Amino acid sequence: MQLRKAIVSLGVAALACGLLGACNYKGEFHRSAHDYGSRLPNDPKMARVRAYSPVTTDPKMHDNRYFEYSSKLSYKVSNLPGVSDAIVILTDKNAYVGITTDRSATGTMSHGGKRVHEQDNTGTTEGVYNVDTGSNRWDMRKIVTPYNSYFSHKDISDLSTEFRQTIALNVRAQAPNVQGVHISANQEFMNQMLDFARASWAGKPLAPLTPEFNKLAKYTFSLGDQVPIPLTDK
Repeated sequence: MQLRKAIVSLGVAALACGLLGACNYKGEFHRSAHDYGSRLPNDPKMARVRAYSPVTTDPKMHDNRYFEYSSKLSYKVSNLPGVSDAIVILTDKNAYVGITTDRSATGTMSHGGKRVHEQDNTGTTEGVYNVDTGSNRWDMRKIVTPYNSYFSHKDISDLSTEFRQTIALNVRAQAPNVQGVHISANQEFMNQMLDFARASWAGKPLAPLTPEFNKLAKYTFSLGDQVPIPLTDK
């Protein structure tokens, strides 16, 4: 009888330790940089004033006098969990962040569903790039495409608030004087951000391009009605 009680006690203790370990692991994961989905009290990733900027109808917010590509911030943001690629452009007023996402973190999306991203990656299993045309070639002018690439997301609100908050905090840590941090994973926005970054890499004068950059910013972040034309199409 005593032996049976001892065995049962050991079993209960082992189960408790296992459950405790699982709970501890779950808690540590929620607090880690790889989980943007938890909404626990005192979550360190959300325990501050909102750092990212919302969409606004005020177009003056994006009347920038100049812009410049930031390699330092682009590298920093691209290394955050959940981010595949990042392009960060600074202006006299704001920081603009274009990203693509991957599956290296959870909770990056604000909702679920079949179309949480804009990509059809089924060609990877069929040995082609574009499953509609059968082409095996990537459009080298673009950083993200509809086929077999990392993920883009049509609407700003598709990205979770915790994900955007983490990105914005990292940007503000390096650029504390910016008024707004505007973040999007939209496919067209990201590809046009690449155009402006390439102009900077090539050492081209950026001042003549500032009106075009502002048009992109207003269209994306303040419901602008002027559709920006990619620099590569001009």
